[in-house]
Amino acid sequence: MNIKIKATNFEITPAIEDYIGKRISSLDKFARDKDGSARCDIEVGKTTKHHRSGDVFRAEINLHVSGKNFYAVSEKDDLYAAIDEVRDEIAYALTSYKDRTITVMRRGALKVKNMLKGLDWRNKNR
Repeated sequence: MNIKIKATNFEITPAIEDYIGKRISSLDKFARDKDGSARCDIEVGKTTKHHRSGDVFRAEINLHVSGKNFYAVSEKDDLYAAIDEVRDEIAYALTSYKDRTITVMRRGALKVKNMLKGLDWRNKNR
């Protein structure tokens, strides 16, 4: 998976970059792409500099897998918490999409099976 990280309104440290890499690389098991062209664009940053109570961090992910686009965004007081939440949202979106496609395939297979049962070709030949 190609991962592109962008920082807004602050400098990204190697520790943050490693943390993002570890969290996003765990999405590989959900986002299996046949040709390996999965692309993940991540943007992390401070939303504004005028909050009295402290910094507010934003994490945003755009994931492109097999012609499908998945998007998630999170705002938290802690950057690591925002990254964790946005990763969980993307994982949920990927698994629900996968479950939906499997369900559609199973329904189609069940219809074919019932059609074949209805033909009952063994009794017609006797």
